[in-house]
Order: sequence, then C-alpha cells, then structure tokens
Amino acid sequence: LSFMKKIKRFDAFIYILIIANIIAMILESHEFIKVGFSELFYYFELISIIIFTIEYLYRIFISYKENKWIGVKSYIFSFFGFVDFISILPFYIKQFVLIDGRFFRILRLFRLTRIFKLGRGSESLKLFIKALSAVKNELQFTFFLSLLCILFSASAIYFLENEAQPEIFSSITASLWWATVSLATVGYGDVVPVTVWGKIFAGFISLIGIGIVAVPTGIISASFVEEIHQFRRKRSE
Repeated sequence: LSFMKKIKRFDAFIYILIIANIIAMILESHEFIKVGFSELFYYFELISIIIFTIEYLYRIFISYKENKWIGVKSYIFSFFGFVDFISILPFYIKQFVLIDGRFFRILRLFRLTRIFKLGRGSESLKLFIKALSAVKNELQFTFFLSLLCILFSASAIYFLENEAQPEIFSSITASLWWATVSLATVGYGDVVPVTVWGKIFAGFISLIGIGIVAVPTGIISASFVEEIHQFRRKRSE
C-alpha cells in the first residue's frame, strides 16, 4: 500500500512539473521575461529534462520487469512511450547535434507534448486511443484518399488559373495550398480563382471537401462511442 502511495505521489509530482513546464514555455515567449530570467529558465528546463529522462528510463525498466523485451517494445512504441521520448528529444538534439537554430525553434514545439503525459491515467484518453487503433485501416485509407483529392485539385486549378494568375498559381506545387485550404473547408480567402471555370471548380471542390472532413470525423466518433459502450458494459458486469 505504501509503495502504491509513493507511485501516486510521484505521478502527481510529474503532473505538476508538466504544468510548470507549459507555463514556463508560455512565459518564455515574452521577450522581456525571457531576457530577465533566461538563466532560471535554462536550469528549470535542465532539471525537468533530467527528471523526465529518469522517468522514461524507469518506465522502460518496469516494462522489462513485467514482460521482458516484449514489454519494453510495447511501451516504447505505445502512444505514451512516444510522447515521453519526444518530450525530451529536442533538448538532447540541441546539446549534442549541431543544427540550424531555426530548426531547433521548431523542435521546441515538441515541449508541448509533455501535456499529453497528463492523460496517462485518464480512462477517457485511453478509450480514445483504443478507438483510433480500432479504425486505423479506415483512417489510413481516408488519409490516402484526401491526399489524392488534394493533388487532383491542385493540378486542376493550376491548369484552370495559371494563365489568369501566373504569379499565384505558378505551379502545381504552389497550388497545393489553395487545394488544402479549400478541401479542408477553411477558406482563408488569400488565394481565390478569378476565371469562370476556376470558380465553378472551386465550388465543386468545396462541396467535396465537406465529405472529406466528415468521413474521418464520423469514423472516429462511431468508434469512440462503441468503445464507451463496451467499457460501460464491462464495468457493469
């Protein structure tokens, strides 16, 4: 019982540390705070990384004790194992690999993955991950179909609008932005067709986009509801 209490306290400490890291990242985005407390931010990040690394190695050790190398493999390639690894990776890349500073600024966004560690004990998040795994093949097909539609739309709008707007629709690659935004039904309006056939095609693609967005949403929702029903059924037995 005392061991379980220690585990719960350790988990609570990790959760508090994760929240503190997210707050620190938000504060660090303000230049005047970053300049005034840069050394404090660095050491807080260093201590946090050490703790998260120890936690990661500890979970690997526990997985090995429970089910040898099969358990280690299951943890490392699980959702939370991936999150645990990604949340510490950028720090070590910065320390040991000489890379472009701009690339590292992008990697710093992975610090946000630490917030997913908060859901380790959440039954709802576990059910959601299980629901996604159950419809993995369907989602892969939907994603492939979406890519085909985006490529087709970019190609078509390029041929329809290139002469009228050679700077905006200069190539199929440049047209990918318009195709993605249109099929996602976002419609920023920064790039729009001006020809008659281009507008007709854009209207058609917008309608197709509603279906492309709705299909994966429906698949995930149905799978999630089914997992909830199964969970409640098992709990009531």
